[in-house]
Amino acid sequence: MSNNQIKVLIMGAAGRDFHNFNVYFKDNPAYHVAAFTATQIPDIEGRTYPAALAGERYPDGIPIYPETELVDLIHSHSIDQVVFAYSDVPYHYVMSKGAIVNAAGADFIMQGPESTMIGSSKPVISVCAVRTGSGKTSVSKKVCQILRKLGKT
Repeated sequence: MSNNQIKVLIMGAAGRDFHNFNVYFKDNPAYHVAAFTATQIPDIEGRTYPAALAGERYPDGIPIYPETELVDLIHSHSIDQVVFAYSDVPYHYVMSKGAIVNAAGADFIMQGPESTMIGSSKPVISVCAVRTGSGKTSVSKKVCQILRKLGKT
């Protein structure tokens, strides 16, 4: 890690956080992602985002900590920016996390579509929902079955 790199912690729930990392931070030499925090998904904290997915800049992978350790992680890793990367929480929850992050000395960031959207030259089907547990996986599987039957593999 270079001394000039911005040190980042990504708050997530094993979805958008990993996506944001892959499309924006993974190969971006301006940043070093020190850790992810996890919430909502049981038993993910204590694991590591695998080195095989994290890329050559992260040969040991990236540790995943419980979100309850947020302030300690900001201090122990000298974090410059915390990226909030999960959804389906109320405004006051998001902004209370922002206040905690700012009070601990880091910037609080929410990435928008310009830095996280994947471009495509093909038509795209998006499966979205308003909250975790709405059934996106089963809908996505059904869409894939239909597309395969239509020969669109």
